[in-house]
Amino acid sequence: MADFVFFYGTLMAGFDRRRRAGIDTKLTYRGRGSIRASLFDLGIYPAAIPAPEGVVWGEVYEMTEQDAVLAALDDIEGYRPDDPDKSLYARSAAEVTMPGGSVEQAWVYFYNAPLGKAPRIASGDYLEHTKVR
Repeated sequence: MADFVFFYGTLMAGFDRRRRAGIDTKLTYRGRGSIRASLFDLGIYPAAIPAPEGVVWGEVYEMTEQDAVLAALDDIEGYRPDDPDKSLYARSAAEVTMPGGSVEQAWVYFYNAPLGKAPRIASGDYLEHTKVR
């Protein structure tokens, strides 16, 4: 499976990433990319939902020690591999389009709970959205 992970929210550069402290040395930045999804503002963090007509922008990282990185991210994102239906976010593989047009497979954490009245972020870019919010 993919050695890449895609961040579209508060784990990106530009946010307080203390939660990534234990895994930063196991991640190598590979560039900005996009996935097919819709992005929503939940207030303190975003939610991406797979959607073929949408585009969500984020950062792609290559993982060393993939098992350790994914275990830490599962904890951060509230993903329970033993009970995915009750997880806040669900980890799944998705195609990420890289800046040069190449496509990579990466792990993405998609929101797995009701959105309520969360507004859609039309730009698909959470970092830009937080600058104007």
